[in-house]
Amino acid sequence: MPHEVRGVVSVGKGKPVELAAIRVPDPGPGEALVRVQACGVCHTDLHYREGAINDDFPFLLGHEAAGTVEAVGSGVTGLEPGDYVVLAWRAPCGVCRSCRRGRPWYCFDSLNAVQRMTLLDGTPLSPALGIGAFADKTLVAAGQAVKVDPAARPEAAGLIGCGVMAGFGAAANTAGVSRGDTVAVIGCGGVGNAAIAASSLAGARKVIAVDVDGRKLEWARGFGATDVVDASSVDAVEAIKSLTDGNGADVVIEAVGRPETWKQAFFARDLAGVVVQVGVPAPDMTVELPLIELFGRGGALKSSWYGDCLPSRDFPMLIDLYLRGKLDLDGFVSETIALDQVEEAFEKMERGEVLRSVVVL
Repeated sequence: MPHEVRGVVSVGKGKPVELAAIRVPDPGPGEALVRVQACGVCHTDLHYREGAINDDFPFLLGHEAAGTVEAVGSGVTGLEPGDYVVLAWRAPCGVCRSCRRGRPWYCFDSLNAVQRMTLLDGTPLSPALGIGAFADKTLVAAGQAVKVDPAARPEAAGLIGCGVMAGFGAAANTAGVSRGDTVAVIGCGGVGNAAIAASSLAGARKVIAVDVDGRKLEWARGFGATDVVDASSVDAVEAIKSLTDGNGADVVIEAVGRPETWKQAFFARDLAGVVVQVGVPAPDMTVELPLIELFGRGGALKSSWYGDCLPSRDFPMLIDLYLRGKLDLDGFVSETIALDQVEEAFEKMERGEVLRSVVVL
């Protein structure tokens, strides 16, 4: 029978979120019911509230979560009640053209739960990124629930479900940062600092953090930045070049999602260098460049979807790094909050006061 629980719902574009009673079905074939223990407040949730993703209101927000499997539906293998999991918003289908080519991290038909969670009056909810984890319980496709070591505390573990994985993977998977590289990261929020941490772990000889907020630059030092650039007072491109013998960085990761910062990344890379865009732009944003610059500078321009990760492979690996003291997931947790404080957390996020507020249930 359905489970009546609390959930954070966005009812309309730009309106404050509401804590509402919702119904979560028992899992059907291929589905899993997860009791949420912690869920990070991510910028993507704010994008949903602002109508920047789509207009399929009402949304059940939250997607950066860890919890415990409570029940599984028929046909589910490798997952059972009691398993400790991090939720992934990509669950490769195994049969689409990308999966068949051996590139499941690009899966074009990622799995989600078929049944809908609803308000008490039966209104269907759209779960953020197919998860909807600002709730006591949520229903997902079983493939979205990735088992990890239960020694990892949920406040930290859940963050690899989105922001940390996106940034870490942008450096490790998309850019392929390796020993001796010079790396610049533009934008030092949660995603950017995860890219800094990954670059440091990979052995980059120089990791340059770029932001307009001095507080974020100090956070970046804690995650392994060797140098910081305050772009509010200096030209970011020239500063990066001056720190790389006048050449520019081998890899520049853009973690803001704006045309001006993408162009900074483009011009701050060395010849034949790599630009990776992991910041999410608005649909109406454009970039104009002389075509000769595109041709003449060579290298590669990439976008990173979810850090080009394979959750079943990468989530346990990141948790292992955390438990071994190699990846400071705790450092991303600025505060823990209750389920009814998400709207306040959005305000703190917009003011740049936190890396992550984490809802603990």
